[in-house]
Amino acid sequence: MAGNGIPRRLLVLMGIVFVDMIGVLMILPLLPYYATDFNASGTEVGLLTSIFAAAQVLSAPIWGRLSDRLGRRPIILFGLIGAAVGYLFFGFADALWMLFATRLFQGVGAGTIGVIQAYVSDSVEAKDRAKALGWLTAAASAGVMLGPIIGSFFSEQFGRSAPGLFAAALCIANLVFALRLLPESSAGPSGQRRSLLRAMGEVLTHPAAPANWMVWVYSIGMMAFMAMNALMGLYLMEVFSITELQIGWFYTYVGGLSVVMRAALLGPILDRIGEVRAMQVGTTCMAVGLLAAPLVDHVALFLAVVALIPIGTAMFFPASTSILSQRSPKGEVGQMLGVQQSFRGIAGIAGPAWAGVAYDHLSKGAPFVIGAMVMAVAVLATLRVATADGEAPESNKAA
Repeated sequence: MAGNGIPRRLLVLMGIVFVDMIGVLMILPLLPYYATDFNASGTEVGLLTSIFAAAQVLSAPIWGRLSDRLGRRPIILFGLIGAAVGYLFFGFADALWMLFATRLFQGVGAGTIGVIQAYVSDSVEAKDRAKALGWLTAAASAGVMLGPIIGSFFSEQFGRSAPGLFAAALCIANLVFALRLLPESSAGPSGQRRSLLRAMGEVLTHPAAPANWMVWVYSIGMMAFMAMNALMGLYLMEVFSITELQIGWFYTYVGGLSVVMRAALLGPILDRIGEVRAMQVGTTCMAVGLLAAPLVDHVALFLAVVALIPIGTAMFFPASTSILSQRSPKGEVGQMLGVQQSFRGIAGIAGPAWAGVAYDHLSKGAPFVIGAMVMAVAVLATLRVATADGEAPESNKAA
């Protein structure tokens, strides 16, 4: 890492992400339970995730482009405001439509994730970028670990409105923290950029271009991951009789694994095998974990095989995002990371939607098996990313 101000900026950003993810995970595990109280089906539970993704599809590339022009900081602050509004809807929800409104506002706020990643890209040299993104996601994983426990506690002790209201209060406090301590990154306006529509269109028309291929690799993997995540709470509730008060411990377990992987192990792994190999190992772990999950009939075995998923995501997502930032056109890092998040949103719409239908009409384990098949495609896609870290093969250099 270079630059005297970079460690402090990353530390501040990690604090913001940590607190924000506590709020997100306070309410996410509770959604299936609240939704089923309003007579929601498995398909509707899946759609709660899909509407979140739809909001990201629309907002992420716009925020990314605006951040290239106006700076990263104001867009990050806007995302916190959107999240706070979503939590208030959750706190006062007395009908299913209010849960959908919650997810809509949260999706708009979460559309700024590409801007946060671009902030890291501005502040960290390419050789350290995947590690820095790993630290950032380790902070997020720590929030994932603590949020569900806090949410379950507030729900039990203070009633069902308490998690949403407390999450909104956290988000407002986070906004004040960011206003005071988060400076603008080093990025500024530079050169002529493609239009947003052209950048998105070229991902479709020229998928083999290095940056565009990374968008596809990331999105395929994210579709499988989001499909599993949308139905996990419902699966645990109906297959293993996990209750509303117990579900938080599962997310704490997964979050703890993610923290260890991203904060302590990812750096040495990247130093040893590089970003491209880390992607390949990560996607393989995810595929195996998804395939094995519905084959076990005891919760302890389920926890053991599901561990492969956070281990895999810890390698796959930071490495793929780092490679994309390095291969993005100059002056378009924020825009391209926003485009990535937009395609991630499309994957997040499709994944939970088909997972909900498969859960209702095929079997409870079907979303995991289909997700493993999707991850197998992601594994194959990573095999043609590069012959060595940062070096695309000839077939990948076409525009």
